[in-house]
Amino acid sequence: MSVVRPGRERAIDWRSHGWAIALVALTTGAAWLMFSFFELADLIMMYLLGIVVVAMRHGRGPSLLASVLSVAALDFFFVPPYFTFAVSDARHLFTFAVMLVVGFVISSLTVRIQAQAAAARSREARTAALYAMSRELASTRGVDELLTIALRHVSEVFKSQVVVLLPGPDRSLTAWNGGQFQLDASELGVARWVYEHRQPAGLGTATLPGASALHLPLIAPRGPVGVLGVRPADRHALDAPEQLHQLETFANQTALAIERARLADEASDAQIRMETERLRNSLLSSVSHDLRTPLATITGAVSTILENGSRLDDRTRQELLESVRDEGERLNRLVQNLLEMTRLESGALQLRKEWHSLEEVIGAALSRVGKRLANRRVTTRVPPSLPLVPMDDVLVEQVLVNILDNALKYTPPGSPIEIIATATDRAATVEVADRGPGLPHGEEDKVFEKFYRGRSDGERGAGLGLAICQGVVRAHGGRIWAQNLPGGGVAFLFTLPITDAQPTVDG
Repeated sequence: MSVVRPGRERAIDWRSHGWAIALVALTTGAAWLMFSFFELADLIMMYLLGIVVVAMRHGRGPSLLASVLSVAALDFFFVPPYFTFAVSDARHLFTFAVMLVVGFVISSLTVRIQAQAAAARSREARTAALYAMSRELASTRGVDELLTIALRHVSEVFKSQVVVLLPGPDRSLTAWNGGQFQLDASELGVARWVYEHRQPAGLGTATLPGASALHLPLIAPRGPVGVLGVRPADRHALDAPEQLHQLETFANQTALAIERARLADEASDAQIRMETERLRNSLLSSVSHDLRTPLATITGAVSTILENGSRLDDRTRQELLESVRDEGERLNRLVQNLLEMTRLESGALQLRKEWHSLEEVIGAALSRVGKRLANRRVTTRVPPSLPLVPMDDVLVEQVLVNILDNALKYTPPGSPIEIIATATDRAATVEVADRGPGLPHGEEDKVFEKFYRGRSDGERGAGLGLAICQGVVRAHGGRIWAQNLPGGGVAFLFTLPITDAQPTVDG
């Protein structure tokens, strides 16, 4: 993008020209004192030195004036006949011409070197300012935060008030609320023109030059993302091409940052939609399989009792009723897990921490799955000196029930289960170990993912039990993990932090 600026005549700096005249006069005074002791060539060198000083301090115009005045002063004061511009020796005319040419060349070269040094300093400053803004933009997310950084840098570098206009859903431009000046109707019209035509307009341009601000389009790879309005304190501050180029670079970086933030938001939304779709599909799979199977069993058992109740013996009727009860409990566990996962995902899980004995919580969990453990040998090792632990006993009991339920599903019937509890000053650890086939290598962490199901020849669940365990333990500030045992089987361990002093019991 480029801005076509109308020409503007540069005013003559009379003060600098006055300093040039004064320096030539000072040089003439010094040459007058040297006149009796030095040759004419030495005096010429003095004047050339004065020309260099003027060129360094005041630029091209004053240095050219100093060159002409130096030649005239040399002729008037130090070339016979003295105090006149007449020349008695024609060779002096050649000396004057060479001196004038050398003065012009020296002044031009000095001014050019100074301009190049100033341009280098300006480029360095622009690069540093652009790098500082780019570094901040790269480490920031969110459009509002990005615009705050961009406006601050543009305002500081260009000594201007800055505003950004962003398109709305209906493509209409509205000023971002962090802008530094208000736009009237005419300025809004300029901004709309800039956004629609993707060309700069306003102050200092050939398009709508009557505006009080320069408006630049913020163009990203996918199209315009807004308009940057800059109102400098000095209306001519942006006339220099270097300043304008730097402002355009700042605008490009701002546009790219806005585009990046929006792409990140779109990617996040897409990820959320993907996760939502995956969750929906998993829930449908659970409903279609894990709910349908027990419902079919319950329906079949009840239908058999209703249709053939009088012809069934007591044992068959008892077995059918027990299957209805077992499948009903299975449904209840599944629905409970779905509800618990919903609470965890929504952040609605509230802990009611109190001091409890792990031995009592383990006993309550074993009683809940007691019937299913009838043919298992369950060993518990809980030291009598185990301290009380701050926890939500209902949720921790659910953690143990889910781990035990997992062991029942994925280990051979009749295999033993062991529960071990230990504690340190900072945390209590509970371990539930089985003697099943163990976990496949590399899946020790995957078992805690939602809807993950291991390979089993028997009953399968919805894959939520261990995910709920992980959510509950993390809510307590603890950690849960699984590890294969050397002799076969797998151990699930979780910790509960002990952060406060043990409560005292009044005797």
